[in-house]
Amino acid sequence: MMTYTWRRPRPMPWTHQGWLAGTSGGSRLPVDVREDDESYQISAAVPGLKAEEVEIQVLDDVVTLRLRAQAEETQEQAYLLREIGDGEVERSFRLPVAVDAAKAEAVVENGLLRLSLPKAETVRPKQITVKAA
Repeated sequence: MMTYTWRRPRPMPWTHQGWLAGTSGGSRLPVDVREDDESYQISAAVPGLKAEEVEIQVLDDVVTLRLRAQAEETQEQAYLLREIGDGEVERSFRLPVAVDAAKAEAVVENGLLRLSLPKAETVRPKQITVKAA
């Protein structure tokens, strides 16, 4: 017979790290990375960010996403709880093969960053036609 014990999570201290902070106090940038024969597609949740607050760098097979959020400044009211604040988060991904950064496309729409990174021409699968002799 197995006994299971449920433990109540410890209360987290209040932080002033903004919405980019995860529940563990670290940064949080949820992403999906997909692959097909031609490219990689990266989707990242960036709620409330504008395109100019997102920076993307590609070096060979490493992609780095950097987000900078600016909070509204209000001097007239005191906050009882402030979870939406300034913040910066960065995530890097090493892809299995190099990509062609010159052909990459990125768009921010409805709180979602969509990044398409074509694989470098040298690593794409090639179709070879077999001829009869």
